[in-house]
Amino acid sequence: MKILHLDTNHPLLIKQLNELGFQNHQEYTALKKDIETIISNYDGIIIRSRFTIDKTFLDAAKNLKFIGRVGAGLENIDCDYAEKKGVILISAPEGNSNAVGEHTLALLLSLFNKLNKADSEIRVGKWLREDNRGLELDGKTVGIIGYGNMGKAFAKKLRGFDVDVLCYDIKANVGDKNAKQVSLATFQEQVDVVSLHTPQTELTKKMVNSKFIHAFNKSFWLLNTARGKSVVTNDLVSALKTGKILGAGLDVLEYEKASFENLFKNNDENMPEAFRYLIQAQNVILTPHVAGWTVESKEKLAQTIVDKIKAIPKLRNC
Repeated sequence: MKILHLDTNHPLLIKQLNELGFQNHQEYTALKKDIETIISNYDGIIIRSRFTIDKTFLDAAKNLKFIGRVGAGLENIDCDYAEKKGVILISAPEGNSNAVGEHTLALLLSLFNKLNKADSEIRVGKWLREDNRGLELDGKTVGIIGYGNMGKAFAKKLRGFDVDVLCYDIKANVGDKNAKQVSLATFQEQVDVVSLHTPQTELTKKMVNSKFIHAFNKSFWLLNTARGKSVVTNDLVSALKTGKILGAGLDVLEYEKASFENLFKNNDENMPEAFRYLIQAQNVILTPHVAGWTVESKEKLAQTIVDKIKAIPKLRNC
């Protein structure tokens, strides 16, 4: 079988696939339209997020048997159409779930203890102890929306704290010893912290909007290490201004796919007002979609893809 690698990944991926007898070719720079002219020569694709694999691409990939996505989600692939064509879809949420769990906890503790604010003040000669008095996590109720690999990893990290952990998921019976599954109404009544761990789907796009936010009984802290388009930034900022949302830790942003760097060009003319507020707010922490982006997870993600390919007889016996 011939595999086309469209993104760079940990070297073990190609090394181990070579050892399994696959032919591995790399094409990291060609345009999507150029890839479409050669993709019929390949049985498999390995990709991260370089471009969308849509119907046109899949129709050109006449001999495609599988797509391996070195990441947690499959939102850059037309999954329904791929499955109709008999293409096996492989992702690797197990590979970076621990990294996401640790990063989410880091965001939460940094917000509660004002670490970024205090650090930046000390660097310019401000020693403001009372202004940087923090909050303790113990005694709080942490709510997790989306209780799959990522949500479970975060809940596991919370086991060392005296907190109640609730989860809400559209799937039934996903709760475990680390989180009690509840209805959305109960979730919105009780939680102090909301952490998103959902994939990007039609159900989750713009999920956190004004109506959703104001359905919560308490003011709360928001964490998003999932997908940026799940949160309506304008509504988030409005809630931050009123205090309905007490602070936010955002590893992902609504603006990511709109060429994030361009927001800072032309003297901020391109910068949305809501984003301008976020980058100035002291109760907001921003990171560049790196929650699952650790030295260890790079290797784990690659190994997970190899292991899943090895476990599929249809692929191993070709």
